[in-house]
Amino acid sequence: MKNVNELREHLSNIFQQLQNKSISTNEAAELANLAGKMIASAKVQIEYYSLRKESPVINFLKSEDK
Repeated sequence: MKNVNELREHLSNIFQQLQNKSISTNEAAELANLAGKMIASAKVQIEYYSLRKESPVINFLKSEDK
């Protein structure tokens, strides 16, 4: 995933696969857990820069809405 929009799109595809029963609930849960960790790491980065009173450019969060 290059950015949060790609992550969101990927999670949407996983949701569709789960609905179609082409992916197990355990596999979907693991993928969702990993996605949460990616988001949490970006949040930590934002908090770090906030404490330093800096404005970061976080490529993962920088994306164009379609």
